[in-house]
Amino acid sequence: MSDPASVLIIGSTSLVGIAAAATAMLRGWQAWLDLKRIEIDRRGPGARRSDLAHLRERVRRLEIIASGGEL
Repeated sequence: MSDPASVLIIGSTSLVGIAAAATAMLRGWQAWLDLKRIEIDRRGPGARRSDLAHLRERVRRLEIIASGGEL
């Protein structure tokens, strides 16, 4: 196993395998991002505003709880 040719072959094969796995994962990530973009676009601008209002309300409630107040 200490033969330089064997080490070179194993190293090259490992590098190709890692590159193939990284490429597949990158394509999957990009497809997931595209899916999320499509979901956001389908909701429309009104849904984004209501999501923002919902988040602001949650932050307000958390601030009240953090200051020791009650809802």
